[in-house]
Amino acid sequence: MFRNINFVGVVIAGFLFAQCQQTANHSAEPIDRHSNRLVYTRHARCRMDCRHITEAEVREVLENGEIDYRKSEPDARPDPKYALESYTKEGQHLRIIFAPSPRGLVVVTCIDLGVEWQCDCR
Repeated sequence: MFRNINFVGVVIAGFLFAQCQQTANHSAEPIDRHSNRLVYTRHARCRMDCRHITEAEVREVLENGEIDYRKSEPDARPDPKYALESYTKEGQHLRIIFAPSPRGLVVVTCIDLGVEWQCDCR
C-alpha cells in the first residue's frame, strides 16, 4: 500500500514539475510588442479588409494581447508564429498571428473570433 502511495506522490511531483517548467518557458516574451517594423502579408491585408480590422487594432492586440500557446507554433520554420488574442476598444475579439523575422514582425493573418465574416482571400 505504501508503495502505491509513494508511486502516486512521485507521479504528482513529476506532473507539477512539468507544469512549472512549461510556465517558466512561456514567461519570457518571444516577440517584441513595441516593434517599429510591422510587415503585413497579402493574406493578412485581405483578412483585415474582410473583417474590418485596422492597423491600429493590430497594434492594440500586439501590445495588449495574451499569447495563446495552443494556437501558436513556436517551432515553425522559417519563423516561429505566435497567436495573440485580445478585445479591442471597439469590442472586437481578435486573434492576430505574428511571426518574428529578420524583416520585422510579420502579421500573418487576422481573425475575428466573434463574427464569421464572408471572405474571398486565397
